[in-house]
Amino acid sequence: MDGLKGMAWLLALQSLGEVLAHALKLPFPGPVIGMVLLLGLLAQPTVRRHVGTCAEFLLRHLSLLFVPVGVGVMAHLGLLATYGVRILVVITLSTWAGMAATVWVLRATGRRAAPGEGAPR
Repeated sequence: MDGLKGMAWLLALQSLGEVLAHALKLPFPGPVIGMVLLLGLLAQPTVRRHVGTCAEFLLRHLSLLFVPVGVGVMAHLGLLATYGVRILVVITLSTWAGMAATVWVLRATGRRAAPGEGAPR
């Protein structure tokens, strides 16, 4: 029952995020606003327990979420044959760009370790 309550929390916060995004004409997607709202509510033990139970269930069955992607790939093999190399290049370059941006942000904002101190924990 906790898992269903957790799913209800997640769906309610996503819906509230969508309503806020549209009503206030915010430049952020509704699910992102819902996640920010969830972050604030996770301080409450009841919400944390319910959402945690739901998250454990979803993580146990995560592989099922890849079935629609696999079906989509199989349904559009012709497009993959035509644009597959381009898609691979774009995915590779965007992944490298994301990792480089992450390194840059961490170096720009992180604490510098003293010589011989090792990595911060």
